[in-house]
Amino acid sequence: MEKIKIGKRKELYEIESIMQHDHGILKIIFPEGMKIPEKWNGDISICTAGGIPYAVKSGYETVYLQEGQTVYLSNDGSVYVPPAPPEPVPEPEPYVPTIEEVKAAKKAEISPICEQVIYSGCDVTLSDGELHHFSLTIRDQVNLFGKQAQLAAGVEKVEYHADGHPCQYYSVEDMENIIGSAMWYVSYHTTYCNALNMWIAGCHTVEEVQEIYYGADVPEEYKSKVLQAYLIQIAEMAGGKKEDEESDM
Repeated sequence: MEKIKIGKRKELYEIESIMQHDHGILKIIFPEGMKIPEKWNGDISICTAGGIPYAVKSGYETVYLQEGQTVYLSNDGSVYVPPAPPEPVPEPEPYVPTIEEVKAAKKAEISPICEQVIYSGCDVTLSDGELHHFSLTIRDQVNLFGKQAQLAAGVEKVEYHADGHPCQYYSVEDMENIIGSAMWYVSYHTTYCNALNMWIAGCHTVEEVQEIYYGADVPEEYKSKVLQAYLIQIAEMAGGKKEDEESDM
């Protein structure tokens, strides 16, 4: 293992390696646990394991940096200066959407809800006195239009099926009831969703928009005549049901 001697001192220091690290910087690695010189004034003599000098490094008298058993020396008096920590990056301001963006988002929220409500279908009381449920997906609606054409052609019975039941023949009266109830249900929810969109468009603040939801009571100024007519029908149907229940008691 090589050794080094500093200036005219007789003490030898064992090293693992000594090399030029950079321009003007000398790198010396000392074995783990071995003593490191405290002063570096004077030439650095590189010696064999037996202590015989064979090379000299001059001018490296300043400790540029020390990392554990590794010492970097400079020949121009320079010392290592750690880089300044990066300037803190301020947190970006939270994005505040415009009212038009909020309105667009609310309409995008309302529309699929209306679609799913329609697709889920409606209950219809048939001539057997029982409630039957009929889904109203686009395919179901197209199918019902076809049944309407069959009725117009004068058939006496029409094949169809309620949710969860096998296909069966329905009387003209029952089929007309199913089609009429389905068309009313689809038209009502389409009209109601349109009124919600008008309400959204008429809002002046984000808070107003955020309070709107599917199922909310539409303010009078945004109720179309069509919606008003539907609401009157709903109120009459609800009143009729209540009167029927009271007459049965």
